[in-house]
Amino acid sequence: MKRRYLWMVRRAYRAMRHPSLRHRPWWKALTRTIFERRLWKPCRDTVAGGLSIGLFFGMMPIPFQSVIAAVIAARAKMNIPFAIVSTWITNPLTVVPIWLFQESFGSWLRHSLGFPMPNFLEKVHFNVPITDADMNAASFILGFMITGIIGALIAFPLTHLFSAILPHHLPRLPQLHRNKRPSVPARDSGNSGK
Repeated sequence: MKRRYLWMVRRAYRAMRHPSLRHRPWWKALTRTIFERRLWKPCRDTVAGGLSIGLFFGMMPIPFQSVIAAVIAARAKMNIPFAIVSTWITNPLTVVPIWLFQESFGSWLRHSLGFPMPNFLEKVHFNVPITDADMNAASFILGFMITGIIGALIAFPLTHLFSAILPHHLPRLPQLHRNKRPSVPARDSGNSGK
């Protein structure tokens, strides 16, 4: 699993540093912090932060979630690949059920716990594509904000627990360089001592 992760990360890293993009000034300004190699190597704290950022933005109904998560993870010095991949929790297959859950969860929070929302949002209703579900904007906004915060908060302790159980898969500190075999002194081919 770790080998496949490193293979995918190397491919993505090389694709973004392609010679046709590397010399463009706008690309350099946009990706300067993204190309720090230590932000691409998995360790407990950076992966936990990257997952938290990615899950938060994955719950937001906005375009370019992965790009926003990558930029914020780079600014926060967190693991970029985990931030990008964790936004994919909302994909074309899961987005409609997640939106429906967020709206019903927001409605429950508003009615049961009395979360206040602006009056103009309570009057806005819309339909979800593919379904005929009537959604309230106030409940939906509250639902996706709270689920994003809960996802971000849960990712951090679960990552630390995973690292404690399987430290060889997710080390506490990043490996700065590969472990090299200790050099073995060459044996003397001649007969010494005679």
